[in-house]
Amino acid sequence: MDWKEVYEAQEKGVLKAQAGRCMDCGVPFCHQGCPLGNLIPEWNDLVWRDKGEEAMERLHATNNFPEFTGRLCPAPCEASCVLGINQPAVTIKQVEVSIVDQAFDNGWVTPLPPARLTGKTVAVVGSGPAGLAVAQQLTRVGHTVAVYERDDKIGGLLRYGIPDFKMEKEHVDRRLDQMKAEGTRFRTGVAVGTDVTWEQLRRRYDAVVIATGATVPRDLPIPGRELEGVHFAMDYLVPANRAVAGETVENQINAAGKHVVILGGGDTGADCLGTAHRHKAASVTTLAIGKQPSAERAAHQPWPTFPTLFEVASAHEEGGERTYLASTVEFVGENGKLTGVKVAETEFVDGKRLPKAGTERIIPADLVFLSLGFTGAEPAGITDQVHAEFDGRGNVARDGYYMTNTDGVFVAGDAGRGQSLIVWAIAEGRACAAAVDKFLMGSTVLPAPVAPTDRAIAVL
Repeated sequence: MDWKEVYEAQEKGVLKAQAGRCMDCGVPFCHQGCPLGNLIPEWNDLVWRDKGEEAMERLHATNNFPEFTGRLCPAPCEASCVLGINQPAVTIKQVEVSIVDQAFDNGWVTPLPPARLTGKTVAVVGSGPAGLAVAQQLTRVGHTVAVYERDDKIGGLLRYGIPDFKMEKEHVDRRLDQMKAEGTRFRTGVAVGTDVTWEQLRRRYDAVVIATGATVPRDLPIPGRELEGVHFAMDYLVPANRAVAGETVENQINAAGKHVVILGGGDTGADCLGTAHRHKAASVTTLAIGKQPSAERAAHQPWPTFPTLFEVASAHEEGGERTYLASTVEFVGENGKLTGVKVAETEFVDGKRLPKAGTERIIPADLVFLSLGFTGAEPAGITDQVHAEFDGRGNVARDGYYMTNTDGVFVAGDAGRGQSLIVWAIAEGRACAAAVDKFLMGSTVLPAPVAPTDRAIAVL
């Protein structure tokens, strides 16, 4: 019932045993599963040999923020682990986060300022994992980088969206301290497009990177959508983050004593579930329109692909009911306020998921949270000021070097890729930084782990 991280630090002997299991591998397929190309066998070997500082250096060689991925990434590397063919995979994610936490605790993580400045300037719009990765990489090669964020604090979804019981914000703050010491500049409370225009940024900086994320939520336009009590998930999670941080939040949505229904069975839905538990909701029901995934790999998702499996997050272990094959038909209410959700059994007709007639029932509900994913980046300002084009999936279009159709304007992360994993955001941020550096200097020494057209198996 508190907001501290649920998962505690692993015992050292267990970590060394897990790292040692990695040495039984012949050809490491974990590289295939990781968009960042993490050197997993190398830092596992160093952990096994009790060389923590060297393990940290190998970890940081490919990943700017392992303390984020070690807590939030779904670990496609573990799905690709060779041992996973016939036994449990190495707990790669747990080893990763333990390495970086030990490094911070021992003061091994220090600023890496550039040896010289290039005189080139870059504006990064958005301070989520993609924007921060772009900024840190470009700062370290000598460019002057300013990160613009419309919220009052830096971090994007890491700050406002991810509940503290999954990642406490001290992990964001200490990484930002490192970036500030390296020379990255941060501009909070600035809404690009209104407070400052995109044209002004283009005139002021040598390059501009769009890293605003895919923030347009997917709606559910069914009867009763206008009822009081139906909210997008982020309208619930963001104020909860602010309240936990000690801020005074007016008109905060609070689930205390209420019957809550969450539509959508993904990570954001689990975040709403855990938050509702901590608000002491009377009941919480999660509805998913599709079938319950299998607990075992399906035949069409063989190793080393990333399988769709039935996942039990910490929030699910804490309670609540999960219902599958539930199609939401209507939000019902009285006097403009939500009282329930009418659902029907899902049936598959010609490949489409439809509500089955005659199976309707009403679930009592005082609050509904729509956790149905995101449809793309917010176009306001980007289309009319930058004149950047969008693709058919609602993302900012870019070429093979992360550049939009406007010269000198780049895009990285979910804004150009669509809703995806944190590990992909960081990988794209690193690769976009290499493209920006080459654009500014004619060549680059920065690594480019992924191409913008890379749609590897790790993304579903």
